[in-house]
Amino acid sequence: MSSSTDQLQYIYSKRRREFGRRCSFKRNKTTLQVTLPTDLEYFRKNYILTNPVHCSAQTNGGDFSECDQVNTARPEFDDRGMNHVEGGWPKDLNPADPEQTLRFRKKVEKDEKYIHAILQLSHAVEHCILQNNALDIYETHLEAEVGGVQVEPLSARGLNVFQDPCHIKRPVHHISWAPDGGTRLAVSHCSLAFQHASHSELSSQTYIWHVEKPNQPDLTFRPPSAIVCLEYNQKDPNVLVSGFYDGRVACWDTRKGPEPVEMSPLEPSHRDPVHKALWMNSKTGTEFFSASTDGQVMWWDTRKLSEPSEVLILDPVKGQEQSLSRALGAVSLEYEPTIPTRFMVGTEMGVVINCNRKGKTPPEKMVCQYAAHLGPVYALQRNPAFVKNFLSVGDWSARVWSEDVRESSIISTGLGEWQLTDGCWSPTKFSAFYTTREDGRLDAWDLLQQRHRPVLSVKVCDATLRSIRAHEQGQLLAVGSDTGATYLYQVSDHLVVPHKNDKPMFTEMLERETRREKIVEARRREKRLKGKVRGDEGRQQGNQIRPSTEPLTFEQLAEDPLIAEAERHYFEIVQSLQDQEQKKEENGEEVNK
Repeated sequence: MSSSTDQLQYIYSKRRREFGRRCSFKRNKTTLQVTLPTDLEYFRKNYILTNPVHCSAQTNGGDFSECDQVNTARPEFDDRGMNHVEGGWPKDLNPADPEQTLRFRKKVEKDEKYIHAILQLSHAVEHCILQNNALDIYETHLEAEVGGVQVEPLSARGLNVFQDPCHIKRPVHHISWAPDGGTRLAVSHCSLAFQHASHSELSSQTYIWHVEKPNQPDLTFRPPSAIVCLEYNQKDPNVLVSGFYDGRVACWDTRKGPEPVEMSPLEPSHRDPVHKALWMNSKTGTEFFSASTDGQVMWWDTRKLSEPSEVLILDPVKGQEQSLSRALGAVSLEYEPTIPTRFMVGTEMGVVINCNRKGKTPPEKMVCQYAAHLGPVYALQRNPAFVKNFLSVGDWSARVWSEDVRESSIISTGLGEWQLTDGCWSPTKFSAFYTTREDGRLDAWDLLQQRHRPVLSVKVCDATLRSIRAHEQGQLLAVGSDTGATYLYQVSDHLVVPHKNDKPMFTEMLERETRREKIVEARRREKRLKGKVRGDEGRQQGNQIRPSTEPLTFEQLAEDPLIAEAERHYFEIVQSLQDQEQKKEENGEEVNK
């Protein structure tokens, strides 16, 4: 610092890296920098008298950002509420007495002005409640433009096609979605047609595809035999289980390459192709069971695939020792994790067997049977919301069953023109399901709208559609064909998002149809019982009754049109005779009785 009589000059030095920093003030001891004697006449002439000026500064200012962003003020929220209590009682009424308050309420409710007052106040109260709970920004600005609820048309849009990379195309027999949000799906290719092609010429490779990469599979499995079914473990997206064409089962891990991690030996495995393999709800997450057309259901553990932990032979004959020669071949399985001990099996003969694993003997394990279809039961699945009702697909129809009714289905749909090959429920909309047909069409059904025709029918390809699987979110459908192509479709929100009253309406419909079938079933039993009683009486009296002809009951006689016509003609004759006699009596003539 230098000083002179003409001017005072201050020079500060600072490092370049400290440029732009805010000033940092410190408290130091008072020091005397310069002394100016005020009593000198020389200095007095150079002074300029000014009014006193006060200035204050503080170091604890506001914080400012160093980056190029706007600093906004922090919003302050305040929670407020109102506590509404019942009041307005007359002075001569004790609010603590329930009898007096009840009589006063009834008296007020009988007043004619009460309803009008409530209707007028309800709009204001409802407006206040809605204003407190939510704020609709489109309520005032776009109210005239919206004009009501717009109904989206039903549609299905194709997203991708995954082709079999092999030279000889093989049918898609099974599809499984990975539990990773719908990004991958496993597709198994296998030809089950007898002598369709030499299995030595066909490839046994199976693929895992990414839904956004249809040109090349993410992973290629190289099994020793063709894979008929391939199922993801819902608890681990890297583990899968499969059933082979030669009857063996295997466990796969996508992190360990294209070879199976564990595989069962040939001797204790199935004798026919394994059509279905499903994971079970267990503590370890390693148990699954498989079904084959050899008539056996086997339980396995991936930690020990040398032999099955349990075997069930689907022999429906009771009272005799179980035999594989009488067993019904299984082509479909159903397992609901919420009911860990129950499972269902669809057979080649069209019979659905409801099983309970808690049974001690094989007859106790096979609880009941349903005569579902005329041919193989290709699909079997419980409703996601109503587990007592299940869907079966076979021959030319898709049927909804109830466990309370055994003799017939409560709902039956189908066009009757083309054979159905597979089907599944919608995971999100409980009244909708999908079916595939031999003519290459995908049908969407909604039981709350119509039963006899699908609400949406899409022509996917010219070949037969063999399998279908819906994603857990309900919007994506994977459909496989006989030409080895897997089609990925996205359906409209109308088939995905349920409406407000869909569930109670569907519940009421299922209960109504169940009651109706119970009444029909009771009438059938009554007819059989009456026919049996009449047959026994006829045999005791010596009448000859054909063993193949069941005697007619009173209900059957009443339903016969010829008998009804004869009965009507008889009563007309009787009525005409009574009218003639009445006329004779009025005329005073003698009546012959």
